[in-house]
Amino acid sequence: MEQGPGMKTQGRRGTGQDRKAARRARADRKAEWKADWAVRKAEWRAREKRRKECGEAADYGRGPMGPPNAFTLLPWLLLGMGAISNVIKGETPNPWIGALGLLVFNSLYITLVFRAFDRRAREAAATRWCLAALGAVTCALALAYGGNWLLFFPLWGLATGAVVRGRKLGPVMFVVTGLAGAVAGLDEGWDTLGIVYGTLVSGMVTAAILALSETVKELRETRQELARAAVDQERLRFSRDLHDLLGHTLSVIVVKSEAARRIAPRDMDAALAQVADIESVGRQALTEIREAVTGYREASLAAELDRARGALTAAGIEPVVRQSGPPLPPQAAALLGWVVREAATNAIRHSGATTCEIEVRSTAERVRLVITDNGNGVGSTAPGSGLTGLAERLAAAGGTLVGGPAPGPGRGFRVTAELPVEPAGPETGESPENEESR
Repeated sequence: MEQGPGMKTQGRRGTGQDRKAARRARADRKAEWKADWAVRKAEWRAREKRRKECGEAADYGRGPMGPPNAFTLLPWLLLGMGAISNVIKGETPNPWIGALGLLVFNSLYITLVFRAFDRRAREAAATRWCLAALGAVTCALALAYGGNWLLFFPLWGLATGAVVRGRKLGPVMFVVTGLAGAVAGLDEGWDTLGIVYGTLVSGMVTAAILALSETVKELRETRQELARAAVDQERLRFSRDLHDLLGHTLSVIVVKSEAARRIAPRDMDAALAQVADIESVGRQALTEIREAVTGYREASLAAELDRARGALTAAGIEPVVRQSGPPLPPQAAALLGWVVREAATNAIRHSGATTCEIEVRSTAERVRLVITDNGNGVGSTAPGSGLTGLAERLAAAGGTLVGGPAPGPGRGFRVTAELPVEPAGPETGESPENEESR
């Protein structure tokens, strides 16, 4: 059946449309590949950014330059290609025995290099037996055939370096090298030195590279653990500072608010003064929280004494503050400032006292802080971790802190802190936990 001109034109048009469709499909696939590559690249960058922010090391192990593994030791089996060629060409007596020996040697070698990268498998007794069997097969093949078959000794040395670690490596490599020299000397004469050198170097270099790789891996893991510990420590510092600041500040605000509510019907000016104090306390709390966030905040003893005097007065507790002796260094003053803050907060919350005495006595060597109220002594609530944390902090600085009922007749509570003028602790500015301690 003859085709007309119209049918030929239609066929050519269809072919052209097919080519255009194919080009469009290729362009679409290319665009999809580029888009997918861009997404994967963005995900990789985001993942690495998160790892950097968390203080973790970059994951180099998944790249092309990662640490050595079992597959990096398999190409060395190419040293046995000469022996395989001899078997294939029939240049080896009893080729079936030679082929079986090659199969056993390669199987043992592959088993050993894969077990070498698993510590539990590497230290197992089965691995040592496999290494001994590999040595026996190597010696047997070298004694039977010589020539290219002697190159299995460096492979045996490589497997030994991969499996044996630590102090045992030297004696074992001495035995392996000695056997290589003895067996090769029967066939090669002076060429034995090459076999001995290759065996020794392959074992020692492999052991050194793998040991270095494991050390680098441990260092990376240690660095990641230290980074996580630093993050946890900073979170603990911030939570302690924030909890302590808010606990004390909110207590003062509540006390002053109650005072303003009580006196507002009688004296509006005095109530407005209490409201102004609340505003001042709130602003000061904001400043302290910002300082706590940046990590530069330290409790000053003088500032804490002033705040305690104001808070106790607003709570209806008469403060009596006495201070004697030379000025204190910043570290000792910071520690005692936390003690004053904690004890004053507890007196406001729990004591029901009418007076609170704060006495600071310092000498050239030691300083003593005593805070006593005439309240109801130890309350019914279980002791919290405020005074406990302070006691631990002072103990770390070479001091002591004791809290309990005041001696003598009547009821009351006393907190006594003693501290060397130069504290031993390196981190005295970090705040203790401000929990209910009575």
